[in-house]
Amino acid sequence: MRWKQGRRSDNIEDMRSASPPSMAMGGIGAVGRILPFLLRTKTGRTLLIIGVLVYFGAKFMGIDLLQLVAPPGSVGQNSQELTPKDQEMAEFVAVVLGDTESTWHQLFSQMGATYQEPRLVLFRGAVNSACGHAQSAMGPFYCPGDNKLYIDLAFYEDMKNKLGAPGDFAQAYVIAHEVGHHVQTLLGTSAKVTQAQQQSSKEQANALSVKLELQADCYAGIWGHYADTERQMLETGDIEEALNAASAIGDDKLQQQAGGSVRPESFTHGSSKQRVEWFKRGFDQGKLEACNTFK
Repeated sequence: MRWKQGRRSDNIEDMRSASPPSMAMGGIGAVGRILPFLLRTKTGRTLLIIGVLVYFGAKFMGIDLLQLVAPPGSVGQNSQELTPKDQEMAEFVAVVLGDTESTWHQLFSQMGATYQEPRLVLFRGAVNSACGHAQSAMGPFYCPGDNKLYIDLAFYEDMKNKLGAPGDFAQAYVIAHEVGHHVQTLLGTSAKVTQAQQQSSKEQANALSVKLELQADCYAGIWGHYADTERQMLETGDIEEALNAASAIGDDKLQQQAGGSVRPESFTHGSSKQRVEWFKRGFDQGKLEACNTFK
């Protein structure tokens, strides 16, 4: 993938070297200032005891209250120096995000609308977003509550080593897919699906989720179409990388890898075949009309 000469997006929040999130209301320092006042009265001492019991009870159940009250975007990882490889990956992500911005500004303009750019948060270990606390194991995600994409770049190592889906264009596909969810939010599709899911059975809600995910795959394909035809970013083998990645994260393949049986009624993202087909449809046609998975 020819990415190094591409425009870097300014909408990157690199939190990979950030310190652990501080406690709300000033953190431990604030507790130290309040503690003398709590100890002066019987009521204060009672509240302090209750607070300690609640905190350690939550810790016993595996709940970190400090993470729950940390501000959105803060990370749960010790401060770390960024290596040259870390810096290069940030550059790559910024270029891919910037190129999706070019594509969607153009398409929204053709619809007589204005594209609102999302922000992308790079983190390590864990992160707090407007959608709640998330661990890296959840994989990349988009939060409509703050219009941000979140990704721990260690996921790319998992793609390569665990899923057998290496390659820079495969990595770009992941970002373009999450941007696709942002587009769905701007167009009102996500809100309609959420409303319909609330009035549906579990299986029907899963089916709607699959349609939403496949459309995001198709939107990722649209981005690939313009990155190739207008900016000549793709090289030989890039499309195969993306199709391989789409196949690798199909629900059926992931269920098989987990050692279980394939249960289509439990799918939330679509089968390998479906994900490949919808990405390819978006890439081949380069039009929003090609991505109506709800039809």
